[in-house]
Amino acid sequence: MMMTATKIRPAGLVAIDREMARQRADARASFENNAAKAQEVASSIRKTGRLLLLGMGGSHAVGRAVEPLYRALAIDALAMPLSEQLGQPLPLNGKTVLVTSQSGESAEVVRWFSEAGSAADVFGLTLEGGSFLARTAPCLVGTGGTELAFAATRSLTVTFALHLAILAALGEEPTAALGALNQPPDSDITQALAVLEKVTTIVTSGRRLQGIAEALALGLTELSRLPCFSLEGGQLRHGPMEMLGPKIGVILFRGNDPTAELVTAMATSVVEAGAPLIVFDASGQSPVAGAVTLSFKLATGLAAVFAMLPVAQRLMIAFADSRVDNAGTPVRSTKITRSE
Repeated sequence: MMMTATKIRPAGLVAIDREMARQRADARASFENNAAKAQEVASSIRKTGRLLLLGMGGSHAVGRAVEPLYRALAIDALAMPLSEQLGQPLPLNGKTVLVTSQSGESAEVVRWFSEAGSAADVFGLTLEGGSFLARTAPCLVGTGGTELAFAATRSLTVTFALHLAILAALGEEPTAALGALNQPPDSDITQALAVLEKVTTIVTSGRRLQGIAEALALGLTELSRLPCFSLEGGQLRHGPMEMLGPKIGVILFRGNDPTAELVTAMATSVVEAGAPLIVFDASGQSPVAGAVTLSFKLATGLAAVFAMLPVAQRLMIAFADSRVDNAGTPVRSTKITRSE
């Protein structure tokens, strides 16, 4: 009688499963519970008209994802890694500054506040109400406490919800985004995972949805320990197309926005180059022949992010689980990075 070995799910992925199971409920509560503080931040942004988004890792990817949403409201918004602001700082005069750190304890956050001095328009976004960041600056605090699992999942979703609260306070209509947050993800990732079976690296890319592409690339790298990375669509076009081929997986994000045609053109080029391609698609346009398409309701902005992110997380986790035995347990990193 043949025995079929069943792989035991790694402890690190079980921890991520727990975070993901509560992320939508925590995100909804975070949106609702931070309305007053969001109004305070929105008042500052209206006054200055300029927003600097500082963070590291997944927190910076969130900044990159919301950058275009603030710009669409005529706000001069820029997301920068906090490490870059420490090394080659932009002037802060006349800007509203949002420092994001899910733990509120990372080394760059602590050093930046010690060096930057006091500034009237500095706010924080964190998951930990008792953290250094929460003690040091007025903060929007996400529901559910610090994320314990290694790769960012719940912390991303909750932080996006905190931005939704700020954007709503600035006059953005949150209904579509909240609707996407309330909709359980049901996309089948089986075919998408299958096309990545033989790749040695994955490149993620988008245009207006570039921030979610960057968040996914970070998680793929952390969990699979393969050199996955992200290039904004135009930057991918300018030379790096040379790497494309059967061993390079590509994941594109296409929303219902004016950049969708550029993502479509890139998808066609990727297929022609023979690289396995997955498209997260909320554009409403026809699927690109030769690509595995994960389709979502027509959406843009945070509605697209909330629809796509949990599916991207499931793909990221399944890919990592297929490549390493103890996915989710870091071997060279820690959850809270306390050294520079």
